[in-house]
Amino acid sequence: MGSDSMTTAATGVRPHGNVDRTGVLLTNLGTPDAPTTPAVRRYLTEFLSDRRVVELPPWLWRPILHGIVLRIRPRKSAAAYTRIWSDAGSPLLAISKRQTAAVDRALERRYPDTAIVTALGMRYGSPSIASALEYLRAANVQRLLVFPLYPQYSAATTGSTFDAVADALKGRRRVPELRFINHYHDDTLYIAALADSVLRHQAVHGRPDRLLISFHGLPKHYVAAGDPYSEHCQMTTRLLAAQLGLNTDQCAVSFQSRFGPREWLKPYTDKLLLQWVRSGITNVQVLCPGFSADCLETLEEIGMLNREQFLKHGGKQFSYIPALNDGPAHIAVLAGIIQRHLSGWEGPADTAQREASRQRAPALGADS
Repeated sequence: MGSDSMTTAATGVRPHGNVDRTGVLLTNLGTPDAPTTPAVRRYLTEFLSDRRVVELPPWLWRPILHGIVLRIRPRKSAAAYTRIWSDAGSPLLAISKRQTAAVDRALERRYPDTAIVTALGMRYGSPSIASALEYLRAANVQRLLVFPLYPQYSAATTGSTFDAVADALKGRRRVPELRFINHYHDDTLYIAALADSVLRHQAVHGRPDRLLISFHGLPKHYVAAGDPYSEHCQMTTRLLAAQLGLNTDQCAVSFQSRFGPREWLKPYTDKLLLQWVRSGITNVQVLCPGFSADCLETLEEIGMLNREQFLKHGGKQFSYIPALNDGPAHIAVLAGIIQRHLSGWEGPADTAQREASRQRAPALGADS
C-alpha cells in the first residue's frame, strides 16, 4: 500500500524493498477462465477432485467423476456461465478483484505507516492460492493473515482453503507467521450490512410476502460428522431476522445448489419456493448471505432459474437481493475483521533494530 505500491490485475498490490511486511490474503472459491465447455471441465476437475468437497473414497468417486460427471456437467455449466458472463469476465472474479483493491485502500487508511500487502487467491482456478502466496513472498511478507470470504465455516470451503495454504507453504524453508480467519457469521457489522442491504432493496421494490434467506447447501452427513456450517447459517438467519424485526411467518432459511443423489441440508430452496407459490405466496425476495460476492449460484441459479420457475407457477414478484460485493458497507466489514485479527502486527517493521541485529550476528557466531 501507499506510495511504494503497484497495482496488479491478478492479485493486488505489491510494495517493493526488503522490509518485512504483513500480508493479507483474501480468498474465494474460484471460477472457470471462460464460459466454455473445456474451461469449465478444467475447473470442475480441480473442484470436484478435492476430498473436502466430495468425501467419497477415490476408488469409488474417480470413475464416476471422469466417466459420468465430467462428460455431462461441463456443457450444462458452460451454458449457465454464458448467461452471466460480462465484458469484465466472470462476475465472481471481477468483484473479488474490486474487493481486494477496496480492502487495500481501507487498510491503507487504517494503517498509513504500516507495510501491509493485500492479495487475492482462488481455491480453484486462477489466480491460485499458490500463485498469490508466491506473490506475497516476493513482497517479503513474513506475517500472513489468511481471510477466506466465507462467512459461515465449512470444511468444504474454509477447511479446504486451509489445506491449499498449507500445501503451498509446506515446502518453504522460511514459513511466515500465520493467522487464519475461519468464520464471521455472527459479526455485528456483517449482520448490520446484510440488514441494510435488505432495507435498501425494499425501499425500491417494496416489502415482499416472504423473505427467503438461502445458503449454499451441504451434504447432511457432513454436518452429522461435526461440520458447524448448518449451525452458523441458522445463527446468521436468527441475527438478521432480529435486526430486521421479522418473525418466522415473514422469513425462512433454505439451502440451494445441491449436487448428487445423497440428502443435503433442507429445506431445498427451489422446492420451498414452489411450495410457497402453490400456497398463495406470490411476492418473494431472496437474500444469499453465505456468498460474499455474486456468482453463478446467485446470479443464474437464484436470479434466473429460481425466478423463472417461481413466476411460471403463478408467482407475481420475485427479486434477488444482491450480495454485499464491493459496496462500502461490506468493505468496512472486511477491513474491520482484518483489523481485529491483525492485533499485535500493526506496527511498521523496525528497520533500525533489524540492522543492529545484523551487525551483532557475526560476533555471536552466526553467518552474516
